Amino acid sequence: MSPYSDLYGGAILNVTVSLSAHANLEITQDGFIVLEAFDRNETETHPVSTQLPINGTLDLAKGVYNRIQKDYPFACKGMKISTFVDAPAGSGLGTSSTLVVAILGAFVEMLKLPLTDYDIAHYAYDIERHDLALAGGKQDQYAATFGGVNFMEFLKDENVIVNPLRIRPEYLYELENNLVLFYTLQSRESATIIKAQQQNVEQKQESSIEAMHKLKEQAFQMKEALLKGKLNQIGEILDFGFQQKKKMAANITNSRIDEFYELAKKAGATGGKISGAGGGGFMIFYCPANSRYAVIEALQKAEGKVRPYSFTKFGLRTWPIL
Repeated sequence: MSPYSDLYGGAILNVTVSLSAHANLEITQDGFIVLEAFDRNETETHPVSTQLPINGTLDLAKGVYNRIQKDYPFACKGMKISTFVDAPAGSGLGTSSTLVVAILGAFVEMLKLPLTDYDIAHYAYDIERHDLALAGGKQDQYAATFGGVNFMEFLKDENVIVNPLRIRPEYLYELENNLVLFYTLQSRESATIIKAQQQNVEQKQESSIEAMHKLKEQAFQMKEALLKGKLNQIGEILDFGFQQKKKMAANITNSRIDEFYELAKKAGATGGKISGAGGGGFMIFYCPANSRYAVIEALQKAEGKVRPYSFTKFGLRTWPIL
């Protein structure tokens, strides 16, 4: 996240899971552009134009359409843009960025644009952060585009290096088995938390910046543990990172999140984290030696929901409707 990554360089390790953002483009001839978000029960209809109004509703789809029309103008007599996201908004799983990548990928497929994966990921980042002025980092767009297990480095001048990791299948099977994904049922607005983190860097808040240094260190620790099969260290590494994350800004955690965390640890989890900016959304717990069942039982008694998932090797996938 800028400005930290611009000043100190950033690093993160992530993996894509089997929750997707879906986008469909349909060409019509009726003189209207229809936007539909089936998961949110939102619909808007506008007369055909090269620029749609950004008004707080379905802005991600509008932002992609507007930018494509600006950079790659195309004749349009009517269009329907339909989307569905498997995870709830504000969940900390990168849903907004993944949706932008999906919509952008649909336009790339339709117009046969000569864009690489790096181009698409950066394009999605630029639309979110600059065109729509949405606060956030830049890992989600690259994770959604590339897919799989990646160690990413963020350098100055918005340079990003995506390093796919070759991890032995049995290590990934064990990791997948031992990680429990839990939805707190608390949605949150990440922009406020993210802006606080950015201000702490700009104002040179030493404790916050030191926590960010250590959180970056966590990514290197996790990479080594996965590559070498030291899965017994994963929980402790996650716990270390979560303690640092809480120091980055206020509102990353709250009493409810802390309660879930303690419930999971008492049931056998050795560590975990809050996903995304924090404040709500999904949590992840590492549960070794089949403790996942006791952890799931404990969490299900609380107000929240365990979400099944699996790791995926792919990121953005597009195809024409035949």
